[in-house]
Amino acid sequence: MGSYAKEELLACVMARLVGDAAHVAVGAASPIPATGCALVRARGLPLRVSLLHKRTGNPFTDGSRELFDLAGQGRIDVFFLGGAQIDGEARVNLVRAEGRRFPGSFGSAFMYAVVPNVILFREEHSRRVLVRKVEFVSAAGNPSALVTGKAVFSWLKHRRRFRLESVHPGHDADEVRADTGFEFDCADRVPTTAAPTSEELTMLRGPVMKEIAASYPEFARRVWPQQPVAAGA
Repeated sequence: MGSYAKEELLACVMARLVGDAAHVAVGAASPIPATGCALVRARGLPLRVSLLHKRTGNPFTDGSRELFDLAGQGRIDVFFLGGAQIDGEARVNLVRAEGRRFPGSFGSAFMYAVVPNVILFREEHSRRVLVRKVEFVSAAGNPSALVTGKAVFSWLKHRRRFRLESVHPGHDADEVRADTGFEFDCADRVPTTAAPTSEELTMLRGPVMKEIAASYPEFARRVWPQQPVAAGA
């Protein structure tokens, strides 16, 4: 196994968390979760993926209304949710932070409540993002995990706390604790996140790259500059 990009590692983490789900919804500006879903599909699993930011990436004719209807019926298994801030009680802020305004909550509060497996994700891992208490509560719930650019956390529902499950290669638990604004549970020895296998890298740089390039061409060119991405992608 050779070197790999951070985005490839995170996509592999996402694929493992998706597991054997049947239907995953991926929001706007979420190329890494989308890549993880594409990796699951590349393995031959019949995963349905709805890319909500692109008309051709989903079968909806009435946009969010149909999405919310599916979620309310329990027909979406996994939803990825990020935010300007995420706090130690798994609350998400999508409205304002540090004097800056963001697009808003849209349906995040509803999706967080009804989708059984919500994975929180934010590539940046800092006290600016992972805060003790969000400035504005856009959505609150019980996620299955929190994935960042440095670590993977699980959510302990009975304790309403995160638990550090692994740290990505090149980082350690002390660094993660120093860069996290909330307290979390942690084992005495925290394992390192499993690196992508040779098989996963082959799929990521082949069929996955081609699929992702159609919806996220700039992302594909940045992560896989050595691979040809069609100009019209």
